Amino acid sequence: MSETTAYRVETNHFQRPIPLAAIVLIALAVHGPLLAMRLPLTTSYDANFHIFFASHYAHHWFNPWNTKWFAGFSQTTYPPLAHQWIALFSFIVGLPVAFLLVQLIAILLIPVGVYRFAELWVSKRASSYAALLSIFVGAVPFLVYSAGQLPTTLSAPIYLLALPYFYDWSRSRDGRSLLKGVMLTLAAASVHHVTLIFGSFLFALPVLWLAVIDRDEENSAGSVLGRAAVFAGIAAIGVGIVLLPYWLAIIQHPIEQIPIPHASRSNLLLNLDYAINYFFVPYGALILAFPFVLWVGSAYRRLRPLILGFWITFLFALGGTTPVPKWIFRRAFEILTFERFTLWAAMMALPIVGLIVERLLDRYRGKAAVVIGFAAVLTVAMPLAWLVLSPFQPTGGLNVDSVVAFLNRDGHDRYRYITLGFGNALPKISTYTDASSVDGEYNSARLLPELTHYGTAQLTSAKFFGSQGMESLRAMLKHADHYGLKFIFIHDPYYEPLVGFAGWQRVESFDSGAVTVWAKDDVAPARTIPSDAIPSAWEGLLWGTLPMATSILAILFALFLPDRRLLRPAEHPAGYATASEPAELVRGTV
Repeated sequence: MSETTAYRVETNHFQRPIPLAAIVLIALAVHGPLLAMRLPLTTSYDANFHIFFASHYAHHWFNPWNTKWFAGFSQTTYPPLAHQWIALFSFIVGLPVAFLLVQLIAILLIPVGVYRFAELWVSKRASSYAALLSIFVGAVPFLVYSAGQLPTTLSAPIYLLALPYFYDWSRSRDGRSLLKGVMLTLAAASVHHVTLIFGSFLFALPVLWLAVIDRDEENSAGSVLGRAAVFAGIAAIGVGIVLLPYWLAIIQHPIEQIPIPHASRSNLLLNLDYAINYFFVPYGALILAFPFVLWVGSAYRRLRPLILGFWITFLFALGGTTPVPKWIFRRAFEILTFERFTLWAAMMALPIVGLIVERLLDRYRGKAAVVIGFAAVLTVAMPLAWLVLSPFQPTGGLNVDSVVAFLNRDGHDRYRYITLGFGNALPKISTYTDASSVDGEYNSARLLPELTHYGTAQLTSAKFFGSQGMESLRAMLKHADHYGLKFIFIHDPYYEPLVGFAGWQRVESFDSGAVTVWAKDDVAPARTIPSDAIPSAWEGLLWGTLPMATSILAILFALFLPDRRLLRPAEHPAGYATASEPAELVRGTV
């Protein structure tokens, strides 16, 4: 082979888009073994929480009132779709594997969603690079293996898949795009409420701006905005109906408890551990690309909506480092956690990063591929290494079999219990026992005054919230008779003097004394605590049918309702010039 022929082969190889199927297989190859090792079940904070919610649906599909936490709470306070899919799969493979399977689906959807979203802004080739890099961006393994935020990682790519249909409908009046886009939006909303309320707007507004920029001569800006309003109106009505029990629960009991501190709201400049956890680990080597992202994104008219959306989301992701989130969110700032904003910011940056990678490969070919590959591997490795090095270590992998066995024998489940020092292993106990607790991990569902009147989260981790946490625990122990609170399981000797002083006696121990059981003799069996938050039967019927129906319809539309081929500026032969003509890279019209 001549030197000229070899050069052409190498050039053609680097100038072809990577097939989306190959990118999905790479995602499976990277994350499949980690999930097969059940890593999220032992290293993440929220995996047990989501399994607990799914367990309730597996046993009580049409009854969202869960008596196992807070002496009773409504699961309509959290959109159910991810948990309901776990519940369905659990009938075949069990709850833990079902959780991992749904998490795998979310991971595989991320590069697909990023690819479709990036196609709005850049060429297919650059979009394929963006999709490939989404597998390695640190926010994904951070949220999967450390935070355990399955609804965040599942809802975000579904919204990304909906956005091209929103764009196509706004520009072309394509009915199929309206139907499929709205159904995907409803499915994503049924997975996660925070992504619905905040993430959907952060992504949709730049896309709407782009649709106005890309309008043809037959469409005015007003007509594009009008069709976008129709899409938004139909989606809003649909979300209102599908999640009606959620809205009713929030209206009846708005979140008015004393704010609970969270590290993601801190000033990251003042704490190195927080900065590593919420900035360096989620972004990784992507940080090095941010100056170029801002430069390229601001240089071209079609990319400016995207770069503005990225910049705003990036500021939100910094939490309390800047005053911007608190100015905008006000009271909601004290309720939100901001690690999910890092994923959204990274997804917004990836189309432009894909464009930068395209230029680098055109210019440096093999050398650029090696450097970019090394940076990608380093970025995905950082969150995995941080699982070991981080000072924030979850306890989800704690063995709780002895506690579960105690609660399930001798009528012990007639009384309520709390755990102290178990951290996020509490949901694991609740999943496998019929006994009820006055504690729980979902702060937004708490209504007991002993919990809401103090700036503390779970009783099981009370000492980490200082005097507020200990006061909340004392208040609950004081009212133990009212709640039928008889048993306390302690995995941290720090709590033993307080429990003993409050009248409990040590009756048993497990795991060579690592866990002690304390009981109070004069406590009557637990009784049902009256509550006006119990959903009605019709709410349970809606909750058990409509969210799942949206996902099934979205899947059927994807399989049996083909997309019409709509030419977008990024796909038009005149839309993107070669790398040798950077000034003509992006054009505003077809």
